[in-house]
Amino acid sequence: MTREQGRKEVVYQMTMSAARRMLEKGLITEEQYQKYDTKMRQKYAPIIGTLWAEMDLL
Repeated sequence: MTREQGRKEVVYQMTMSAARRMLEKGLITEEQYQKYDTKMRQKYAPIIGTLWAEMDLL
């Protein structure tokens, strides 16, 4: 994994962690979360992140 790929992994994980917290607090719906996740996967193209997408890492 290159440094850039590693950076994208970290940004994707941090972004989706924040989105999961918003979902848990009821600030966004499951549908909104899924759409956002799709956009973030397209933008950051995470390699490992897709394996962890549904895991709560905190």
